[in-house]
Amino acid sequence: MSYQVPLQDMAFLARSQQQSSGSNASPEGSDSREQASMILEEAAKLAQQQWLPCNRSGDQQGCVLENGKVQLAEPIRAAFRNYADAGWMGLAMPERWGGQQQSEVLGSFVGEMLTSSNHALSMLPALTMSACRAIISHGSDELRDTYLPPIIAGRWSATMCMTEAHCGSDLGLVRSKALPDGEGFRITGSKIFISYGSHNASDNIIHLVLARLPQAPAGIKGLSLFLVPEKIQDGFQVWQQDNAVVCTGIEEKMGIHASPTCSISFENSLGYLVGEENGGIKAMFTMMNEMRLGTCLQGVGLSEHSYQRSLEYAKERLQMRSLSGVKNPAGEADAIVEHPDVRRMLLTQKAFADGGRALANYCAQLLDQLAEDPQNKDAKLLLELLTPIAKGFCTEAGLESASHAIQVYGGHGFISENGVEQLYRDGRIATLYEGTTGIQALDLLGRKVLGNQGASLRLFTKKIHLLCKENLEHPKLAKLAQQLHGFAKEWPDLSMKIGMKAMQNHDEAGAASFDFLMYSGYVTLGYFHLKSAAEACELLKADDSEFSAEFLQQKIQLANFYLQRILPRTAGHQATMLAELNSLDAVW
Repeated sequence: MSYQVPLQDMAFLARSQQQSSGSNASPEGSDSREQASMILEEAAKLAQQQWLPCNRSGDQQGCVLENGKVQLAEPIRAAFRNYADAGWMGLAMPERWGGQQQSEVLGSFVGEMLTSSNHALSMLPALTMSACRAIISHGSDELRDTYLPPIIAGRWSATMCMTEAHCGSDLGLVRSKALPDGEGFRITGSKIFISYGSHNASDNIIHLVLARLPQAPAGIKGLSLFLVPEKIQDGFQVWQQDNAVVCTGIEEKMGIHASPTCSISFENSLGYLVGEENGGIKAMFTMMNEMRLGTCLQGVGLSEHSYQRSLEYAKERLQMRSLSGVKNPAGEADAIVEHPDVRRMLLTQKAFADGGRALANYCAQLLDQLAEDPQNKDAKLLLELLTPIAKGFCTEAGLESASHAIQVYGGHGFISENGVEQLYRDGRIATLYEGTTGIQALDLLGRKVLGNQGASLRLFTKKIHLLCKENLEHPKLAKLAQQLHGFAKEWPDLSMKIGMKAMQNHDEAGAASFDFLMYSGYVTLGYFHLKSAAEACELLKADDSEFSAEFLQQKIQLANFYLQRILPRTAGHQATMLAELNSLDAVW
C-alpha cells in the first residue's frame, strides 16, 4: 500500500499558524520553522519506510496470547522499538522528564503520519502519551518522577482501564475495588477492551485504572484513578516482580488486528492514587480528551490514506469513455478519474482530509495556547466546543472516505488483495472508542453548547462571521463567503430552538444531538476551507511563495467543491434535528 505524507499540506497549515501568531517575524521563529521542518521530514521517513511496510503483515499475523503474555507480530514490535528507541515518544513531552517539549501542533502532524501509515500500531504511543498527560496533570511529584522518565524514554508503555463487561459508556457502573494498603492501594477487578493491555514491546506496562474506594459515593462521583504497574520493584529495586496483573484474553476483532485488545484482571494488585479520592473521572478525562483529539487524527489520516489510494487507482483504471468526449485516444477506454461521480468521491475524501487536518491543527494550537496561559478563557471554551466535533465528525468523515475508496476500486476494493478494505475495517473502531459518535453528540449539544448558554458557540460563529465579512467582495471568494455567512447566525439559532424544546422534554436534545453534531462538523470544516482558500489567494499574489501556483489553486478549488457540494448536507441535518420527537416512537 502506497502512502506519502502530505508534507506540503502540513507546511501550508504551519505557515498559517505562524502568520496568525506572528512567530515568523523573528529569527527565533525562522529557526523554529526549520527545526520543525526537519522533524517532520524525519517522521515522514519513519512512517513511510518503517510503519507502513508492516501495516498489512501486522493485520494478517495479528497477535497471540501465550502463557498470559501477548506476543505482537514481530514486524510490529520491531517498528515500535525503532520508533521508541529513536526518542519519538517524548516529542511533545516536558523536558523535565526527558521529553523534547515540542509544540502540540508539531505533535499533531506527526500523529497523523503515524495513524495514516499504521492505525493499529499508532494506538500504542498515542495511548501512552495520553496517560502521561493524566499523570502530569494529576499525579504526585513522586509518581511523576518515578514513572514518567521510563515511559517518555520509550522503555515502558501505558494504558487506560475504564470499561468493564457490564459497563461501557456508563462508567458510573464500574465495580472494580481499591482497598487502602499502607502508602498504596490493592486493586481488584476485571477490565475489558484494553488496547495494548499486554504486549512484548516494552519492559513494563503502566495501567491507569478506575476503581471504587470503600464507602465511596455511588455513580461516577465515587470513582478514583489508580496507577497500577504490571511489574513492581523486587527486593533489589529492580522492576521485574509481577504485580498480579493478568491478561485473561484478547479479542477477535473486525480490524486493527495488530493491536491487542485485552481483558485484564487485577488480582489484589498494588496501585497508587492519581489525583484526589473520588476524583477519578476528572483525572481520567484529562487522558480521554487527549485521546479524543488523537482519534480525530485517526479520522483525518483515514481520509488522507483513502484519498491517496483512490486517486492512484482512479488514474490507472481504464473503464468506459468520458461523457464529455474521449480523453485517452491511445487507450481502449478512459481512466475512471475522468468520470464526474468518481471525481465527486475523490474530492470528498480530499476535502475531509484537508478540512479535518485544519481543524485538528487549530485544536493543537489551542492546546499550545493553554499550555502557555492556562487562564486563557477563550481558548478553553473553543477547545471544549471543538473537541467533540473533531472526534465525532472527523471519524465519521474518515469512515465515509474509506467507503468511497472501496467504491472507487469497485469489486477490487472488496477483496483483500488491494488493501483498501483494511482501511475501512481498521477505521471503523474510531467512531466507537473514546466515546461513540452519539456520546460525542450528547457532549457537544448538552454540555458544550446548551450547558454554557452558547458562549463557546458564539466565540466560533464570530470567527465565521468575521472571515466571511472580509471576503464578501473578494473577486474569487465572494460567492463562497456568502454561502457560509448565514451559518454564523443559523447555527446558534438552531441550538436555541433545540434548547427550548429540551426544556419541555430532555429527550428532544438526545433526539437532535447526532444531527446537530454532523451539522456542526460540516459548518466547521466550511470555515477552515474558506480560510485556506483566502490564504491561498494571498499567496498567489506573493513573488516568493514557497508553494506552487498549482498547489494554491487546488486549495481554492477544493473550497469551492466543499462549500457547493458538501456544505449543503447541513439542510438535511437541520430538518432532522428539528423533526417532531414522536417520529422516534416505536413499539418493539
